[in-house]
Amino acid sequence: MDNCKVIAITNQKGGVGKTTTTVNLGVGLAKTGKRVLLIDADPQGSLTVSLGIKTPDELPVSLATVMQDVIEDKDTPEGSGIIRHEEGVELLPSNIELSGLEVSLFNTMSRESILKGYLDGIKQKYDYVLIDCMPSLGMMTVNALVAADSVIIPSQPNFLSTKGLNLLMRSIARIKKQINPKLRIDGILLTMVDNRTNNAKAIIASLRSSVGESIRVFSTEIPHSVRAAESSLAGKSIFTHDKNGKVAAAYEDLTKEVIQIEQRAKDRLRTDGVR
Repeated sequence: MDNCKVIAITNQKGGVGKTTTTVNLGVGLAKTGKRVLLIDADPQGSLTVSLGIKTPDELPVSLATVMQDVIEDKDTPEGSGIIRHEEGVELLPSNIELSGLEVSLFNTMSRESILKGYLDGIKQKYDYVLIDCMPSLGMMTVNALVAADSVIIPSQPNFLSTKGLNLLMRSIARIKKQINPKLRIDGILLTMVDNRTNNAKAIIASLRSSVGESIRVFSTEIPHSVRAAESSLAGKSIFTHDKNGKVAAAYEDLTKEVIQIEQRAKDRLRTDGVR
């Protein structure tokens, strides 16, 4: 089994906490001693900005640069463009150049596998690679799903957010069937949860009883808090910005769940090998 696990954090709906989850799960994993690379696969560069780089468009090397190297069959210098963050994670940033690259992918051979081609060359250095996907089901998101071992789907407990899950599930199933048979869904993560409202409680209960039969809905729920938004503006994780708060505690619990999922998968493989 490959020692590095690649997780795409995706939902075609914006504003559901993908970037916040990528940052805080990544730092949470790093705090347990894991080697973690975060990849910003969104031209808006939200992940890049959330880790303290306020002018991503001025970066000389980004995800678009290294993917272009793969397309042109050039050797990328080891570590090129990767930025070390003070909280123990590494970042491959993004900027507006990724928009142009996504358009050019449509005329590229093996266009769905360009990001995988890049990751195959570097992922042996890491235990986890987390890809923060753009809020669409476009070519960059397809690249992320082809490169990934699994998917985490952040979703708010409201009608519109849960309604869009079916479309995403169909896209994941299609990629699993046609290109990446090992792709699996680790689970749906409920974010920005306000359990004071009956509507949120009803949607969560419905989601857990219906979808939960076939797809894991994480036990951890990320509570709604302005502190999470503040931490992004500060360029830090919630663990540094508000380490004793409820959001930090929730992301710590999520980190444990993600590690347990991977450990159970490895245990199953070992058991199958013994048989």
